[in-house]
Amino acid sequence: MDEDKEKNGGYEAEGNALVGLIRERFYQSETSKVYDEKRWLKAYRNYRGLYGPETAFRENEKSRVFVKITKTKVLASFGQIIEVLFSQGKFPLGVSPTSVPEEIAERAHLDSKNPQQPQEEMESPYGFPGDGGAIPPGATVNELMKNLNQEYDSLGFKDGPSYTGSPQIEPARMAAEKMQKLIHDQLEESRAITIMRHVFFEMALMGTGILKGPFTDTKEYHAFSTAEDDEGNIERVHATKIKSIPSIEAVSCWDFYPDPNATTIHDCDYVIQRHSYNKAQFEDLASKPMFDRDAVMECLQMGPNYQTRGFESSLYDRENIQTIYKNRFEVLEYWGIIDRKTADECGLMYQGDSDNIHVNVWICGNKVLRMVENPFTPTRIPYLVCPYELNPYQFFGIGIPENMEDSQMVMNGHARMAIDNLALAGNLVFDVDETMLVPGQDMKVFPGKIFRRQSGQTGQAVHGLKFPNTAFENLQMFDKFRQLADEATGIPSYSHGATGVQSTTRTASGMSMLMGAAALSIKTVIKNIDDYLLKPLGQSLFYWNMQFNDDAPHIIGDLEIKAQGTSSLMQKEVRSQRLMTFMQTAANPALAPFVRWHTCLTEIAKSLDIDPDQLINDPEKAAIYAQIMGMANGNQNNTTPTREQSPMGPSGEVPTGASPTDPTGAGGGNIGTGNVPMPGEAGFTSPDIKPPRGEQTQ
Repeated sequence: MDEDKEKNGGYEAEGNALVGLIRERFYQSETSKVYDEKRWLKAYRNYRGLYGPETAFRENEKSRVFVKITKTKVLASFGQIIEVLFSQGKFPLGVSPTSVPEEIAERAHLDSKNPQQPQEEMESPYGFPGDGGAIPPGATVNELMKNLNQEYDSLGFKDGPSYTGSPQIEPARMAAEKMQKLIHDQLEESRAITIMRHVFFEMALMGTGILKGPFTDTKEYHAFSTAEDDEGNIERVHATKIKSIPSIEAVSCWDFYPDPNATTIHDCDYVIQRHSYNKAQFEDLASKPMFDRDAVMECLQMGPNYQTRGFESSLYDRENIQTIYKNRFEVLEYWGIIDRKTADECGLMYQGDSDNIHVNVWICGNKVLRMVENPFTPTRIPYLVCPYELNPYQFFGIGIPENMEDSQMVMNGHARMAIDNLALAGNLVFDVDETMLVPGQDMKVFPGKIFRRQSGQTGQAVHGLKFPNTAFENLQMFDKFRQLADEATGIPSYSHGATGVQSTTRTASGMSMLMGAAALSIKTVIKNIDDYLLKPLGQSLFYWNMQFNDDAPHIIGDLEIKAQGTSSLMQKEVRSQRLMTFMQTAANPALAPFVRWHTCLTEIAKSLDIDPDQLINDPEKAAIYAQIMGMANGNQNNTTPTREQSPMGPSGEVPTGASPTDPTGAGGGNIGTGNVPMPGEAGFTSPDIKPPRGEQTQ
C-alpha cells in the first residue's frame, strides 16, 4: 500500500476523485434523510415528554403537563421483545440440515461387510497447508464434502439408514449441531445479547434497528499451568493466546446514511456510516489493519473537523452543542461500489474484471484513511437493517411513537384542559361592583381581607363565583384516546401492568386469553426480527466461519440457518400443556416409534425455562444410561423374594374377579392364569376329555 502511495503522489492526490464521489453520495443521502430525522425527533420528544417548537399553546393555557404514555408503550414493547427472544438466556438462532442434504448423508450406518478397522493415524479429510489438498476459503460445500465422505468410507460407514440394527450416525445433524454450538459460543464472546438490546430499543423508538458485522476481531485468552524449573521447584506459568473471533456492533439510525434510491439494504449500491471520534480514538485508527498511518497523522495536524447537525442540539438537550463537538473528528465509512476507472485512478488493488468494484473506504476531510476491496465472500454490505413495522415504500420503518402520535397529542391536550379547569373550579372567582365600594381599595383577596362599602346591601359589592368542574369529561376523552393508542400500537394497557381494564382479567383463564391475544400483536415484529436480523446474522456468521475460521473444520455441511424468535411467542404454559398432551397421545405403542422423544423432552424443558443441555442426555448417552439401568434392574429382579405371594386372597378366600366362562382364567380381576391342570392331573375335573396318549391317569 505504501508503494502504491509513492507511485501516485500520496493519498491526497490519488484520492481526490474518490473523496469527491463519497462526499457527493453522502450529501445526497443526508438530504433525503431530513424527513426521517424530523420523524425521529418527534418520536424522541414524545418518549421524553418534551414539547417541540411546532406546539402552539393558547394564551389562557397555564398547564404544560405531558403525559408520557408513549414512553410506557415503547418500554413495554422493548420488554416484550427481550422476554420473547432471550427469556431462556440463549440466542434464538438454530442450525439444522436442509430437508435433502447435498453431498452429505442424512444417515450413515456401519457396513457389516466392511467392519471398522483400527487405524494408527488417519489423515484429516479437510487437508492441511502443504499437503496439496487444503481447502481454500470460499470453496463450495460440494468440494468440502468430498473429503468428508472419504473419511466415512475409511471408517467403514455407508450412506443410508441401518435396517439390520448395525450402528448408525447422522452426519448432517452432527454437522448442524457443531455449527450451532460454535455460533452460539461466538455470540456469547461478542456480547451479542447486550448489543441487541440497543438495536431493539431503537427499533421500538424510531422504527428501525441497525446491526453491523460480523467483523474479525481478536480476543486474548489467559492460561495458567505449573512447570518444574531447573532446581526442581514448581512454579506457575502464565501463557496468553490470541484468537480471532467475529464481532458485531449496534449502529444508530442518526449515523447511518443509505442509498436514497433503495428501500432495503439489499437494494443499496452503497451505505455510509458517520463516526465521531475524539483525538485518542482517531489516533487509534493508525494502528488498525489496512489504515494509512501517515494520512491519520496529517489529519491530526490539521485539527478537528466535526460538523454538527441540526438535530443534535435537540437530541442531546444542549444549546452549546458546538462547544461540545469542537474537538472531535468526523470520519465517513463507505461500503459500496465504485467504477473501474475511479478504482484505477486511486491505485486500488482488486480482483476480477467487473466494471463495478465493491470497496470499503474511510475518509476524513480530503484524506483517504483506508481503501480496500470488500473482503467478504460472498460480497455483501455488512449491515443488517430491521424495521419495527415495515414501510414498503421507505427504507426506514415505523416505530411506536409515530403510530400513536395523534393519540399522544390529544391526551396531552385533554390533560392540560383538565388541570386548568381544576385550577378554576377549585378556586373562587369574584364579581366586584366597584360603585358600592370606597374608591382606591386594593382588590387582592386574602384571609382577613376587609372591603369598605359605601352603599348597597351586604354581599352585593363582592360576590364569589364558582366555575363548573368539567375535568371528568376531559379525563373520559383522555381514557378514550388511550384506548385508541392501545389499538394503534397493538400493546394493550393490561400487558404492561395497567389495572381496572376489563372484567375478563379477573380470572386466570381470561387473563391468559387476553395475554395470548396481546402476543399476536407483536408477532409481526418478531417475524421482522427473524427475517431481517436473526437469520441474516446467522448466515453471515456461517460464511465468516467458512471463510476466516481455520480452527473449525468440523463445521462443514449442507446446513440451514433458522431464526427461532417466532416459535417463542406461544405462551409457555399453553405450549407445555400441549406438549404433555402430545406425549400422552404418542405413548400408544402403535404411535411411539414415530415420535422423536428427545425433541419432545427438549421442547418441554424450553417451555419451562429450563436449559435442556444441562438436564437431557443426547440419544447416544441415553442409550448407554438405559443399558446401565437395565442391568441394575435385572440384578434386583434376580434376587430371591423373602416372602412368596399366595394365590389366595388376604384372608385366604378365593380372589374375586375371575369368570368361570373365561377359558384363559384371567377374567377381569387382578390375578394371572396360574398353572392350568392338564387332563389326567390333579384338579382336572372334566370326564369327557382323555389324557394324551402315553400318559397315565392318577
